[in-house]
Order: sequence, then structure tokens, then C-alpha cells
Amino acid sequence: MSTAQNHRVEADATDPLGSALPVNMTGRGRAAHSNKAGRFEAESRELMDDGWGTIDELPPIKTEVQTEAARHVITKNTSPDLPFDRSINPYRGCEHGCIYCFARPTHAYMGLSPGLDFESRLFAKPNAAQVLERELGAPSYQPKPIAIGTNTDPYQPIERTQKIMRGILEVLNKTGHPVTIVTKSALVMRDIDILAEMAERNLAKVAISVTTLDRKIARSLEPRASTPTRRLQAIKALSDAGIPTAVLAAPVIPGLTDHELESILEICKEHGATEASYILLRLPREVSELFKEWLLREAPGSYRRVLSLLRSMRGGKDYDAQWTQRFKGKGPYADQLAKRFQLACKSKGLSSRSLKLSCDHFIKPTCGGVQLSLL
Repeated sequence: MSTAQNHRVEADATDPLGSALPVNMTGRGRAAHSNKAGRFEAESRELMDDGWGTIDELPPIKTEVQTEAARHVITKNTSPDLPFDRSINPYRGCEHGCIYCFARPTHAYMGLSPGLDFESRLFAKPNAAQVLERELGAPSYQPKPIAIGTNTDPYQPIERTQKIMRGILEVLNKTGHPVTIVTKSALVMRDIDILAEMAERNLAKVAISVTTLDRKIARSLEPRASTPTRRLQAIKALSDAGIPTAVLAAPVIPGLTDHELESILEICKEHGATEASYILLRLPREVSELFKEWLLREAPGSYRRVLSLLRSMRGGKDYDAQWTQRFKGKGPYADQLAKRFQLACKSKGLSSRSLKLSCDHFIKPTCGGVQLSLL
């Protein structure tokens, strides 16, 4: 059972549009400053200051990585608004710590908190490449592009030593299997050698997610992701290597970063991006309170405007999970945002249509743990 270890409520930490919000003093270097127990837990704990101010003296939270022996790595989905039907996540949790990450609630299924636990208590799947090769070799397997980076970033900081993503790419390259990657990390440049080789056969595409060009906001919003400048460098390096590269303006935060949309698309185009897409801020389950906590702490003057605009696009709620609505929202402001995006793409020569990758080069592996026929 996991319990919340770093959570307290102060009387002056109040949501102007709602109830009291959690505030924590021990999350230095992290986007989340609270660690409420997961929604499935029967108990929770609160760290209380006894008046001596000792909470401020607690050491920074260190990242812990546990090994997970994966039995399957390809996850299938039937969502009608997703451009892929299968994905791989080499890790659970993400050290980038983006406060808005829609994947945070999944940590509750591990008995952990979507707050600080999500960005500091991680799970790695070191056998992912071997399991992938076995799954690709299954007699019934039919190739379609695999998406990586849909739930947590495959190039988060621990990938430098784990190298799980590189092993996965080696398998995909060897078998001629197409892959699309989404990342906020310049570490993707490490694998340009493999990705460039795959791109020559139209097997690979990379999307770099850019939320803001403001270094200060990025440092607080997504504290351990690459800086905006490094992401632009990654776009240029990938593009120069002949790898189709897209910019994903995500999430667009109304009232905080939405004014940067055209600037993001323009500078990414200048660095070699050929495609573009965007996603409106999503606040499912626990992410809503975590993001509001962050707003009160980091941008209190924008709090009312951000939530008011967001709710105007989410049917009056913090989040609307309806198919076709969850990524773009609805209403006048959402329509205006969509028109701005289309006009910007047209004027800057960016395609809003996704490049179709090839499945014609796939060669089913004959090893990797697949049982051979006895006949």
C-alpha cells in the first residue's frame, strides 16, 4: 500500500474558484509539490509542520527506479480519435515531471501517487526489446506503425543509462517495422544513426513536443525535460539527418502559452520541422488539482483566466473526455485556436497531415523466444 508522504494543506492556499488546494514544501526541483495517495488507496498520510519550520529542511526527493519484467510490451487500443492502434512504453512514470501530464493518474494503478511519486518513483522494462522481438515474431502479428512516447517519454533522463529505447529501435530497424516517436528530450539525437537508417526506408518519424519558448515557464512547468532551445536543436539535427520531424505544440494552455502558438510553429519550421499538430491542455482525474496547485504557486495572476478559458472549451468542466473533443475542445475559443493553427501552418508551409509510414519492409523475426513448429 502506498501512502502520501509529502502533503499538507495551508489555510491561505485556496482555489479562487473552488476549495483548498494542497501545498508542499519538499518538492524542490519537481513540478508537483504534493503527493496525495492514489485514488484506490484506503489510507493516506500528511506531513505536518510542528511549528519549527523543519519541513523546509527536508532533502530533495531522489529518483528511484525499479525493474519490471515485462511479459508484453505492445499495447493495443481501439480509440477512434487516435492515429495509431498500438504503442510501447519502455517506462512507467516520467522523470520529466511535466505538471500537466495526462498520464499521471496511471500511477494510481501501481499503488502510488500521481503527484511526486509519478516523477520520482519510476519503473523500467529492461527486457522490452527481447519481448518486442518475440511479439513481432508471433504468427498472427500484422505490422502497423508503433507509437512510442504516448504515455511517458521514452527519452526521459534515466534512458541515458537504461538504453531501453535504443534496444527497441534496434529490433524495429532489424525487422523493418515502422515507428513514430514523441518526445520532449534532446536525447533522441543519440539514436540518429538508427533513425536515419530507418527513415531511408520510410520507417521512422519523430515529433518533438514544444509547450513554450519561455525558458522560465518551461523550467517550472516541465522541470527535467530539455530546454526549448535544446528541443529546437534536436529538430534541426533530426531534419538534417533526413528524418521526418514534426512539431507537436502540446499542451496549449489557454491564457498562459496559447499566444505562442504561431511563434512555436514558425521557429520549428525554421529548424526543419515539416509537420505540425497541437493538443489542448487535458486535466483528467488527479491532474486537475495538481495543475491548479502549480498555477497558484507559479502563475497566480493567470489562475482565473486560465481556468475560465479552459472550462469554456470543456463544457464548464476542467476536463471533457469525449472522443474527438478531448484533444481540441469545443466552443468559440477552441474554434479560434483551430483556425489560428490552420492559418499558421498554411503561412509557414507546415503540413497538418501525418506522413504515412511504410509496412512493406517488415520481416518477421524467427527468433526472440518464438516456439518453432514441430512439423
